[in-house]
Amino acid sequence: MCTALVSFDPAARFPLLLAGIRDEFADRAWDPPGAHWPDRPGVLGGRDRLAGGTWLAVDPSVPRAGCVLNGTGVLALEETRLSRGDLPLRAAADGDLGDLDLTRIDPFHLICGEPSKVRLWTWTGTDLTDQWLEPGLHIVVNTGLSGTCAATGGSIPKAGLDGIRARLEHFTPRLEAVDRPDPAEGETAAAWGPWLPLVEGDGLDPADPRALLLRHEGERVFASTSVSLVALAGDAVRYDFSGRPGDRSAWRTVLGG
Repeated sequence: MCTALVSFDPAARFPLLLAGIRDEFADRAWDPPGAHWPDRPGVLGGRDRLAGGTWLAVDPSVPRAGCVLNGTGVLALEETRLSRGDLPLRAAADGDLGDLDLTRIDPFHLICGEPSKVRLWTWTGTDLTDQWLEPGLHIVVNTGLSGTCAATGGSIPKAGLDGIRARLEHFTPRLEAVDRPDPAEGETAAAWGPWLPLVEGDGLDPADPRALLLRHEGERVFASTSVSLVALAGDAVRYDFSGRPGDRSAWRTVLGG
């Protein structure tokens, strides 16, 4: 149950701020952010070792960022299914979906952001919507922008859908109440200021239904496995990353700072 936070303010020093929280099976191997894709030189992101793609990518030369979340709807046929991990790479490198047979891809929400514009695609398995986000604070979850998509189909259990609603109710007013960061310089904590305690979980237990950083025990552990913070300006990019969500010492600055 991934979450993405988007703050778009065309008048700010960094018009686009993006926070991406990745939730995944804890035993699914991945590599930390780097230039892992020779066919897309300069694009940076964490690499999923199983499928080879990513959940969030940044092309600092544009600059542009792409971030994908699982959606709800009709799943693709297993025998012809393509990974959603290629979508953030396309968004960051090209700013578009390109020539894709979407029927081979499971439902998704894909954010494509630049300093001057932010785009959100939602694919339900049968229908594609394409919208430009207005200035302001936006939260994208597995049920779409502010949870407004139909919460049916796909692989998200009812408990997960209930948690999404609780998370939005808890974090939306808190994010709206704090000052917008201006992450030009300094260590991660200083740069991201009031956002950092929130994206680090706001003190909630990982088992709490409202949790932004979650952990569910079972046959396999499902948990928040990374947090990415990206700030884009016309002449500057900042990218901070933690592969141990909730551990303040785990933050590292990939770009900028």
